Amino acid sequence: MKVWIPHQAGLNLVGELPPGVTVEVAEHADRLPSAPADVRFWVPPFLSGSDATALLGELPELEVVQLLSAGADAWVGRMPDGVTLCDARGVHDPSTAEWVVTAILAQLRAFGAFARAQAERRWAYDGHAPTDELTGKRVLIVGAGSIGTAVRDRLAPFEVSFTLVARTARAEQGVHGVAELPRLLPDADVVVVLVPLTDQTRGLIDKDFLAAMPDGALLVNASRGPVARTEALVAELATGRISAALDVTDPEPLPAESPLWTMPNVLLTPHVAGSVRGLLPRAYRLVGDQVRRFASGQPLINTVVDGY
Repeated sequence: MKVWIPHQAGLNLVGELPPGVTVEVAEHADRLPSAPADVRFWVPPFLSGSDATALLGELPELEVVQLLSAGADAWVGRMPDGVTLCDARGVHDPSTAEWVVTAILAQLRAFGAFARAQAERRWAYDGHAPTDELTGKRVLIVGAGSIGTAVRDRLAPFEVSFTLVARTARAEQGVHGVAELPRLLPDADVVVVLVPLTDQTRGLIDKDFLAAMPDGALLVNASRGPVARTEALVAELATGRISAALDVTDPEPLPAESPLWTMPNVLLTPHVAGSVRGLLPRAYRLVGDQVRRFASGQPLINTVVDGY
């Protein structure tokens, strides 16, 4: 059985594989390591877009696509018949949760303003102190999956209160449904969005969503750029009524002329929440497990159904 992976380091990270499994490094679509005809298990490059799906047509024996990303939006609906799509659910929980906590603290404690003052060699105490604080905040987490749970666990020591929202309500777990957002948003000091990009979540953060957030609230988007309507986001943030921390934008990369770059109430990072040094060891532990499952006929985990 032939397996393609996108990183040389992955050869030593997948662990012991069954006899008969051959792993090759296919980092670039234009420099394939061997004939693609007999590849049965393919791991595309991390954060590869819809253009990478073109290779699917050259893999007639393919049975499994194992993504290294938690989001599968670029691949959903493009799988040939008989090919199972799996995401990397769980791999990015620690890193994305760390980014969310860092972004919240940086915005509430005005680190952006202090960094700008440092660049100007200006002691900015009078201009920005006292700052806001995380302690006691009401945090609304939209997306109650594994990353949302990791965010909640890491924020808990800060003595905040939580409200969790998922696609459908889970009353027994205290999780609300998306339909309840208009009622929940006005009571949130911090709104963290961690949903996958699907037809249902595209444009979720729209004019009405933003208007429902109270004055002084912080929006944190670590999901996908198109989950937010960019025009509505720019218009609301331009008023200064709320602030935002964004790891994702629509489009990406964000054009240089976008007003988001220079808004003092916006913290912007270039889709790096999952790009950490620990990514490959965690990701290839999953890949190795999935290859062993597939080779032995066991059910795969993290299969994508209905875009999730």
